[in-house]
Amino acid sequence: MILAAGMGSRYGGLKQVDPIGPSGETILDYSVYDAIRAGFGKVVFIIRKDIEKDFREIFINRFQKHIDIEWVFQETDILPDGFTAPEGRVKPWGTGHAVLMAKDKIKEPFAVINADDFYGFDAFKTICIFFADQQASGSEDYAMVAYELQNTLSDFGSVSRGECATDDKGWLQSVTERTQIERVNNSIVYRESDGTEIPLNNNIPVSMNFWGFTPGFFNHLEKQFIDFIKNNEGNLKSEFYIPTVVDKLIKNSQEQVKVLSNSGQWFGITYKEDKPLVISKLNELIAKGHYHSNLWKD
Repeated sequence: MILAAGMGSRYGGLKQVDPIGPSGETILDYSVYDAIRAGFGKVVFIIRKDIEKDFREIFINRFQKHIDIEWVFQETDILPDGFTAPEGRVKPWGTGHAVLMAKDKIKEPFAVINADDFYGFDAFKTICIFFADQQASGSEDYAMVAYELQNTLSDFGSVSRGECATDDKGWLQSVTERTQIERVNNSIVYRESDGTEIPLNNNIPVSMNFWGFTPGFFNHLEKQFIDFIKNNEGNLKSEFYIPTVVDKLIKNSQEQVKVLSNSGQWFGITYKEDKPLVISKLNELIAKGHYHSNLWKD
């Protein structure tokens, strides 16, 4: 599942369709390419209705030759029965709501990623191996591919990350959504709502929204989303995040989440100024033979 409905407010446009590869490829192209190589057989895109035309023209013909493709819409008025969007609500409901949109399309274990993050082949392979091990053992635990915080920042502004705490066996104990994270005087800090700066360890594992779930996750999402709507009735900018849902499941001993490390390289575009660095890193990977200069040529 690829979350591609974001509004790109900090970027100033649709990052999902912005070319960064030598033959016009987007970050999304590389994610689908890596997913296919790792062993995934189907992709479900979460998009908005107002970008469907661009999405079809740019991606559908390109991808459907290589893998099964479906897409669903995330809109503010698509809510559980009995609920309506409050007047004035414009902002999307968040990543948890986005995943919930695919409830009727997915009946098997699935990964969730962002459309505008480059995760690397190793991340996709790592989670495929996890799913295979789960199937062999009959387990239905969840997973998260983690990255070190210091390798996930932008030089051009603050970012949001899920700060993860694990036990000595690699099971996730908590995930806390941190906003306004950036480097300040050679340190990494996040800012509280009152402006207080709190230091963070450079190498703590963070969530970049690369998750592995079973279909049972949709039931958890729906229950928590209903509670979320009730508790945020007057807040037009509140968002329902995947890490918040997962954190609650862990603390209530409802599910277990394995934190998976990987040797791959993450990079992404939060601000327009990030793009040249992403292109440079990608060209390095192409030069090393990890990708073709024309990704879909063959």
